[in-house]
Amino acid sequence: MKLATGVEWAVHCCVVLSAADGPVPAPRLAEFHGVSRTYLAKSLQALSRAGLVSSTEGREGGYVLNRPPAEITVLDVVLAVEGDAPAFRCTEIRQNGPFGAPPERCVRPCGIAAVMAQAEQAWRDSLAATTIADLAAAVAEIVPPDEARAARAWLSQ
Repeated sequence: MKLATGVEWAVHCCVVLSAADGPVPAPRLAEFHGVSRTYLAKSLQALSRAGLVSSTEGREGGYVLNRPPAEITVLDVVLAVEGDAPAFRCTEIRQNGPFGAPPERCVRPCGIAAVMAQAEQAWRDSLAATTIADLAAAVAEIVPPDEARAARAWLSQ
């Protein structure tokens, strides 16, 4: 499974927003992460469309989380950016070729489709079990408090 870079950026932005003292402008988020403003804007728009963040206009404007970080899962962010289509799409190739099975014998998913669905469900369950608050706590464990304060102050400039 391959996820777009925008997923990584969106998750990082949500973690930063969870610790910010107020709205953070998109250009500031892009500069903080050292990424393209244009491309990051697409991820922020996807988060906004999904209702995970909102933006405010004006001099004090920027992005904020719409819910507490403990109520936003990593899966929420992934689905906002990537959509909810399954990673594996069975094309029923077992019905093709000279020995293809007739459709009436293919009423249940084949073993390959079943194992792929199980793997994807496990992946989704894992992402759903991790919140932005969990990730922010992990960051707080490794970032010295004075550095975290300096980052929050920089973001609010």
